Amino acid sequence: MKSIYLVLDMQNDLVHPDGPNGKSPMGEQVRARDVVAKTAAAIARARQAGVAVGFVRVGFSPDYHECPTGSQVFSAAPKAGLFKLGGWGTEIHPDLPQQPGDVQVTKHRVSPFYSTTLEVQLRALGIGRIYCSGVSTQAVVQATVRDAHDRDYDVVVLEDCCAAHSAQEHQNSIGSIGRFCRVVQSGDVDFAAP
Repeated sequence: MKSIYLVLDMQNDLVHPDGPNGKSPMGEQVRARDVVAKTAAAIARARQAGVAVGFVRVGFSPDYHECPTGSQVFSAAPKAGLFKLGGWGTEIHPDLPQQPGDVQVTKHRVSPFYSTTLEVQLRALGIGRIYCSGVSTQAVVQATVRDAHDRDYDVVVLEDCCAAHSAQEHQNSIGSIGRFCRVVQSGDVDFAAP
């Protein structure tokens, strides 16, 4: 079965220590869990196994016309200058190496499947299994798992490459998606599994 490792929302606005969330509770969790370094190691192992790699980011045009004004998640983004496409904040963390040919997805909502080219790209590549991880566990990771499950993908979450705003929130989220995916540690995952 062909596989891809999707790296979810690991962008500077959310995970870089110098970004707006760097000193937030989620930024602290990202550092405490060593998420960036573990993700970089998982990317290297996926590539070594011949598994495709994809990067998902949330981003809006400079005028934020795609941003939902009534959203509890996104409505503050324009005032704070968050998630502005073309800027440093929507770039993937520099420690997570990208290569030509990697799947690239820009989304305007929580799920990377909603109104994006993700599914078209996965189908074109013949992908049947999605390995995924990122921030935050209760938002993009949960949405990816549920939406991928309902599209008949085999889904595997790299638990130690995810983080939320608190350890409890992360554990609650992992617990709630356990029926829709397999949960593994990045050091144990076999990217070459059939």
